[in-house]
Amino acid sequence: MFQWLKSKFQKAADPASYTLVNKDDRLKFLEEILGFEISDFTHYERALRHRSIIDGDQYENYETYERLEFLGDAVLDLIITEIIFDRYPSEDEGFMTKLRAKLVKGDTLSKLAGKLELNRILEIGERAKGQGIELSKSVLSDVFESLVAAIYLTEGYKTTYRFVEKVIDSFLDLKKISITVDNFKSVLLELTQANKLPLPQYRVITESGPGHDKTFKVAVSVEGDDYGTGVGKSKKQAEQIAAKEAIKHLESKLQLSS
Repeated sequence: MFQWLKSKFQKAADPASYTLVNKDDRLKFLEEILGFEISDFTHYERALRHRSIIDGDQYENYETYERLEFLGDAVLDLIITEIIFDRYPSEDEGFMTKLRAKLVKGDTLSKLAGKLELNRILEIGERAKGQGIELSKSVLSDVFESLVAAIYLTEGYKTTYRFVEKVIDSFLDLKKISITVDNFKSVLLELTQANKLPLPQYRVITESGPGHDKTFKVAVSVEGDDYGTGVGKSKKQAEQIAAKEAIKHLESKLQLSS
C-alpha cells in the first residue's frame, strides 16, 4: 500500500510546486494513499477543504475540515490508545499515557500528513494561495485528523484502525519515540522542585509572522534569571526548546555550587 508512496516521497522536490487541482486527480491520489476505492467523495472533500475556502462564499463553515477534525481527534485518540495497549502488555499507565501524548501531538501528526503529502490535495481559497498554508504544521495536523474522521464515517472503525496502524508502522519508530525525552518543560519543573527552587517562568519575547505561520521566541527564567530561550512555530514548541536549554545551564550552575 505504501511502497509506491515511499519511493515517490524520496524523489519529491518542493511539495508546494506540484499541488493537484483537478478533482479526479485528487481523488485518484487519495485512493492510492488510502488503499481502497472511494465511493462517496463528500466527506473527503470536506476533510481536505481549508477554512480559507469560505472567503469565496461558495461554502459554509461546516463544509470545511474543522467539524471532521473534531471527530477525527477523538477517533484517532482511541485507535492509538488501542494500538499502544495491545503492543505494550507489560507497561503501566504512565508509560502508555506518555507514549500516546507523543503520537497524537501536532508535530507527529503533521509529520505523518507530510509523509502522505496531503498538502498536495488540500483545497485552499484563492486569496490564501501562495501563503504557504498547505505546509503549515498546524494545518497538516488538522487535516490528518479530519481525514481519519472521513474514513471512519465512510468505512467504519476497522478500516480506520488499519489505516492509522499502517501509517504509524510505515513512518514512525515507536521504540525510539517511547524512549525519547521530549517534554523538557516537565524535566525542568522536576529539576527545580528537586532543588527547592521557584517554578520556571515562561514569557514571550517576540511574536512575528502571519496568523497561519507565526514564529515565537520564548525565554524561561528561574528566580528571575533567564536560563534559556527558544524559537518555534508555536508557543509550546518555543517553550520546550527554551526549557531544554535551561536544563543544561541550570544543571551546570547547580554542579558548580554543590
